[in-house]
Amino acid sequence: MKKIYKKIIIAIFIIYFVVTIISQQKTLNQYKTEASAYAKQLEAAKETNSDLQATKADINSTEYIEEVAREKLDMYLPNERVYIDMGK
Repeated sequence: MKKIYKKIIIAIFIIYFVVTIISQQKTLNQYKTEASAYAKQLEAAKETNSDLQATKADINSTEYIEEVAREKLDMYLPNERVYIDMGK
């Protein structure tokens, strides 16, 4: 009788440990997925940061100011010819 109880208790502990290990493995896989997603976000943020740093370095240059004036403000230099593409 005692041997049966011992076997039942051992079986319950083994089942418990297996279920616990499977549960922890699922959690670890979820964390790995989240970590890779965060790594991608970090890479995108670093790329955006480097683009912004480059823009910051060029923001006081004459070429950048002229480009912004042409593209966003539709301003042009005197005696500058402007061609408009009617196909757009």
